Amino acid sequence: MKLFRSLLLLCFAVYFCSGTLAHGQGRADAPIRVVVDLVQLNVAVTDKKGNYVTGLQPGDFTILEDGIPQTVATFAEGGGPTHRLAQTPAPNPAPESQSSATEQNDHARVTESELQSMLTGANVFVLFDTSNYMYRGFVFAQDAISDFVRSLDGTDRVAFYSYSRDLSRAARLTSDRSQVLRAVRATVAGDDAALYNCLLLAVKDAAQSTGRKVIVVFSNGPDNASVVPPEDVAELAQSTGTAIYMICTRQAQLEPISTAVFERMTADTGGKVYFAKNWRDEEQAFESIKDDLAHLYSLSYYPRPNPNRGWRSITVKLNSERLKSCHIRTRNGYRLLPSQFPNTMASLEAQPHSSSAR
Repeated sequence: MKLFRSLLLLCFAVYFCSGTLAHGQGRADAPIRVVVDLVQLNVAVTDKKGNYVTGLQPGDFTILEDGIPQTVATFAEGGGPTHRLAQTPAPNPAPESQSSATEQNDHARVTESELQSMLTGANVFVLFDTSNYMYRGFVFAQDAISDFVRSLDGTDRVAFYSYSRDLSRAARLTSDRSQVLRAVRATVAGDDAALYNCLLLAVKDAAQSTGRKVIVVFSNGPDNASVVPPEDVAELAQSTGTAIYMICTRQAQLEPISTAVFERMTADTGGKVYFAKNWRDEEQAFESIKDDLAHLYSLSYYPRPNPNRGWRSITVKLNSERLKSCHIRTRNGYRLLPSQFPNTMASLEAQPHSSSAR
C-alpha cells in the first residue's frame, strides 16, 4: 500500500503548485523547474456568531509562510474587482544557493490581465454521487443542484461531474448554465461509490484552471470502491489551491469514519462540510456554499525566498484588536510540486475504477 501511495503521489505532481500560475516545459529528461509565481488564498472571516465580516482591507491581514512574513500582492472582497497593491515589490528570484542543476525556483511577472483572469469569479466543479446509495433521493438532489447552478454569480464558470464507480465529466467547465443543467437532468443512478478516486480526478481537472477553484461534492454514502486514500486527495487539493465543500446526507453521516474524513478534508482545504437530513437541508447547504463564495476575501502574494522544498505551512492572521475574536478559514499550506510529471494519470483514467467521461 505504501508503494502504491508513493506512485500515486508521483503521478499527481501537477505542472503548477499551490493554486499559483506556473510555467514548465521540456522533454522527460529535461531539468525539473519549480515555479511559484503567485500564491492565491481564499479567506473567510466570521465573527463569534458565524456572521461574515465584511469591509476589511489588505492591511487587516498578515500572511506567514513557514513563519516568513509575506507581502499582499492583490486583494479582492467577494465578487468585487481585484486590486493590485501599489507597494507590491517585484518578485525576488531564489538565491543561487537554493538552486541546483535539476531544480530551480524562478519567478515571472504576472500581468494585470492574467490577474483579472485568475481572480474574477470562481471555477466551480459540482461532483454528484450517482451510486446505488442515491436511489431514494435522486430527484430531490437533482433539484437542489440545479437551483445552486442557477444561483451562482454570472462571472463563475461551472462544471458538472457525476460519479459512482466511474467518473463522468457530463459538462466541462463553462459559463453556459443551460449546458450544465441539461447534464444534471441526464444523470442516472449507478453502482458502487468510488468517491476518492473520482474526487482525485476532479481535483486534477480543477488544477488546470487559474483563479479560484472550488469543488462541491454531493455524497449520499461512504466510499466503498476507491483505491486512492483520502489523505492524498486532500494534499493535492491543498497544493493546487482547490477548496472542497461537501454536502452529505444522513446516511453518509451514520458512517463515523467517513464523517471524520469529510470534516478533516474540507477544513484542510478551506471548505466546509454539511450534513443534510432531508431535501430542505440540502437546499440550505447549497445556499450556504453560494453565500460563502460571495463573501470570501481573495489575497495573493509572491513567496519570499524559502529553502523549504516540501510542505509549506500558511498562516493568516488579523491585525486589529477588534478582530481578534473573529475566525479565519483558509487552506493551511501547500507542497511544492515539480512542473513535469509522467503520463500515468492517463493510465489511472483508463482503469475500470476511474474511466473518463462519456
